[in-house]
Amino acid sequence: MSAAPAGRPPVSAEPAAALGLAPLLTTPRARPGWWVLPARVGAMCLVELQKLRHDRTELYTRAVQPALWLLIFGETFTRIRAIPTGGVPYLDYLAPGIIAQSAMFIAIFYGIMIIWERDSGVLTKLLVTPTPRAALVAGKAFASGVKSLMQAAVVLVLATLLGVALTWNPLRLLGVAAAVLLASAFFSCLSMSIAGIVLTRDRLMGVGQAITMPLFFGSNALYPVDVMPDWLRAVSAVNPLSYQVDALRGLLLGTPSHLLLDFLVLLAAAAAGITAASCLLGRLAR
Repeated sequence: MSAAPAGRPPVSAEPAAALGLAPLLTTPRARPGWWVLPARVGAMCLVELQKLRHDRTELYTRAVQPALWLLIFGETFTRIRAIPTGGVPYLDYLAPGIIAQSAMFIAIFYGIMIIWERDSGVLTKLLVTPTPRAALVAGKAFASGVKSLMQAAVVLVLATLLGVALTWNPLRLLGVAAAVLLASAFFSCLSMSIAGIVLTRDRLMGVGQAITMPLFFGSNALYPVDVMPDWLRAVSAVNPLSYQVDALRGLLLGTPSHLLLDFLVLLAAAAAGITAASCLLGRLAR
């Protein structure tokens, strides 16, 4: 019996280069370690935003509530002048608070999407990839922040149409975007952390509804800290929403604010939220 024919000889380097095959036969250069995490965070963020591109109904429906706050609550309290705002028209004073509120309402129920991904098997597949859990969480958190930015843009346009004297300085608007992104990242991570504890959508909806309004009313979104009772001041002092609102008012209206402190608190809150949600993500997938 004749011997089996020998296999095809390997392509030499020179003919491969002549045929244009060199890139296929060369081991790709590894990315530097510092670039891996941001790249994967960006990839996860783009995946989340692709979902929004296919269904934009959520953006339109969520614009109704901020419009009602500005049109009804803002216009009414501007006329009766019941809340001292330091010489700023109440509608102007309210607009940054409504931007913060609408961003928080988007982010605070973001954990429902994580539970849905767990139920559909998507989360398990993501967790077996080389992507660190912190990158998965951060990508989803900042995707929530981009959704909140779109919502903030709607509120800004509406406030401008109502005559609110907002700044359009590009640097200040970049600061506004940063404040919205950081606060939304924290609240979405808070939602994902709660999802890792309660494990079901119904429980998460209940907890989310229970904490949303206390966070809103326990901040300076509707009224100054000076008019609050002492116990509510204590709540406002540990509420990240208060620091977001303070930063937004300082940037959009030019009122006195503590921008350095505000951004440090928001950055620390976002980092703590990503850490907590990353630790609880594995529990959700069990």
